[in-house]
Amino acid sequence: MSIPSHLNAQPLVWGHGPRTFEVFLEPTCPYSVRAFNKLDDLLDEVGADNVTIKIRLQSQPWHLFSGVIVRCILAASTLPHGREQAHKVMQAVADHREEFEFTDHCSGPNMNATPQQIIERIERYSHVLLGAAFARPELQDVIKWHSKYARQNGIHVSPTFMVNGLVQPDLGSGDDVSVWAARIMGLADTHWRRGSVFQRLCRDQPELEDPGPQRPFHHAADPGI
Repeated sequence: MSIPSHLNAQPLVWGHGPRTFEVFLEPTCPYSVRAFNKLDDLLDEVGADNVTIKIRLQSQPWHLFSGVIVRCILAASTLPHGREQAHKVMQAVADHREEFEFTDHCSGPNMNATPQQIIERIERYSHVLLGAAFARPELQDVIKWHSKYARQNGIHVSPTFMVNGLVQPDLGSGDDVSVWAARIMGLADTHWRRGSVFQRLCRDQPELEDPGPQRPFHHAADPGI
């Protein structure tokens, strides 16, 4: 993962096995939160020697504070023990998700919230001080990396799962961890079936319309900055 080294942004990676399980998450999306909360159990089940779990951040504009929160997570990753600090921030947002969201994506108490108030709210819940790291202009390079990487792989829905560089559209946040584990270990059929793909997309993102014919997106090289 080719991230600008001068920031010392630690990759959001757990485990060190030969198989990769990449998860594209929007921090305030309820389905992403459900998936995020299963990742520790997945690592325990598959084993750190067998899999490398990588979190990719998929900012989505209809989650109105998405950009601010993604920047907070990546700011945390530049701090000492950055991977653990970023995890604390993600967990804090997940545990208090509704306090970072809008009613119907367009109204509610957060209409009066400022980005600074959101940062302070995250700091209060996570006990991670973010202000100075958040304010570094070069942090945008790390944010852009996540965005470019998602685009190269055709990612739209959150969460989206990739196993060994190939999108798995029939996996969803509601799956039991054992289903993900079986796919990672190569014990399940990975063929594309359009019906099951769209059914899973609609289950996790009911507002989606039929996206039309599907094809697999293959892993793209790290885009760099």
